[in-house]
Amino acid sequence: MGLILEYNWELFILIELLSIGALILFGIFRYFFNKPRLSIMFIFFFLFMVILEGLLGLYVYHQTGEISTFQIVITVFIIYAFTFGIFDFIRLDRWMRRKIGTLRGVELLSDKDYKIIERNNNPKYIAKKYRKSSYIHLFIFVTVQAILWIIGTESIAEIKMYLSDFSWIEKGVAKESPYPNDVTFGISIIWGIVFIADFIYSWSYTLFPK
Repeated sequence: MGLILEYNWELFILIELLSIGALILFGIFRYFFNKPRLSIMFIFFFLFMVILEGLLGLYVYHQTGEISTFQIVITVFIIYAFTFGIFDFIRLDRWMRRKIGTLRGVELLSDKDYKIIERNNNPKYIAKKYRKSSYIHLFIFVTVQAILWIIGTESIAEIKMYLSDFSWIEKGVAKESPYPNDVTFGISIIWGIVFIADFIYSWSYTLFPK
């Protein structure tokens, strides 16, 4: 078991490569060999790899007793895989079927697919979709930050103090912040900037639909 701790990053990269390989095989069997049922097996294998990543992160945390960059990276990958990743994958699948169907001279899209494509070109629908994604991102961001603050502080009073005075952001030191260590502090600051940019971008489709 000590080898897992020693080579945890290597194992994570290996699992990621196997996951990517599963998605590539899914595409080959689905789009070129026209074996949709067989291709589903590779999706299940991909999901198994994602779960394996989670178990790896939990094991490392259990052995070390601290949250590190390793656990945070795995958490980000898992959150993406089960949230935005699902929609991105569905959109990519539809795009691949359209392109490969054109190259092969066969129809791989259904009437439902064409209706979805037409709907996705509707500015009102796009604005609504991005509003929903911004709400999801907001929920995830607030939830994760709340957990980190609870871990990094000792009382509700201390949390209220940090909420009333954000000077700790300018100081840039984890000891002066509500975060448990430098890693979570640094990543949270970067995530906060990304969150603000994403939130503005998502709502731009509502404010400026054209």
